[in-house]
Amino acid sequence: METIESLFDIVRTLRGRHGCAWDRKQTAESMWKCLVEESYELEEALAKNDISNILEELGDVLFQLIFIIEIFQEKKAFALSDVVSRVALKMIRRHPHVYERSTQLSEAELDRQWSAIKATEKKDANISRHSAMDRVPKGMPALMRALNVSKCAVGEGFDWDDIHDVLETVKDEISEFEAALVAGDMSEANLEFGDILFSLVNVARFAKIYPETALADSTAKFEGRFRLMEQELIRNNRSLKELSRKQMDEAWEAAKKSYGFNSAVSHPSDQDE
Repeated sequence: METIESLFDIVRTLRGRHGCAWDRKQTAESMWKCLVEESYELEEALAKNDISNILEELGDVLFQLIFIIEIFQEKKAFALSDVVSRVALKMIRRHPHVYERSTQLSEAELDRQWSAIKATEKKDANISRHSAMDRVPKGMPALMRALNVSKCAVGEGFDWDDIHDVLETVKDEISEFEAALVAGDMSEANLEFGDILFSLVNVARFAKIYPETALADSTAKFEGRFRLMEQELIRNNRSLKELSRKQMDEAWEAAKKSYGFNSAVSHPSDQDE
């Protein structure tokens, strides 16, 4: 059976004297970019529930992590054992309801406990924060960061009462966006559009939907339908650009039915659904 040490051996060979020039010149920063790319590929495989691809992409993500750890081991900064022991201790510390006492907590109570423990850890480590928002990394994708910023605000007690209040906010933001478009103020329209997205992220939070995954699923659905429409047009020796609006709508509706969904997905002609 393969062990994780075999992956370290591969990395050491690749970065060794007779290894690969590309691998030898990599740094933790450059390998981070590779890790991000592989993580997104894993996300896609998970969204599709493609077991074979999930297996492959998990391996790719693991290899990138091993590569980064080996770079620090070369510098004698820390070893794999340090990484494992630190995260193990942290996970046990953050689950006192499991390891210290057998207590059933609600999801809200678990969130509060998790946040309180994290705050204590930062205080013990003498990490000063001037704002609750300081704990949200600026390099996150915008949708993911919006969710985490919202959660930070909620942790401080700043939140809507319920999902219906958030939906009303979405409606207000759409009205403000429309007003900015009518006024021709594109700078304001840009901000208002961002407000719509931010509000929708909070709708997802209340509904316990992860916005990144929801958008990925919806995009994949649109892509699948569009590809089917393209294939059908090719079979009939036609191109999308030569279709009238009515013909385009008919082609889209046919693709939707073939794809197995009845709901609309971001198409201009779907206003009546």
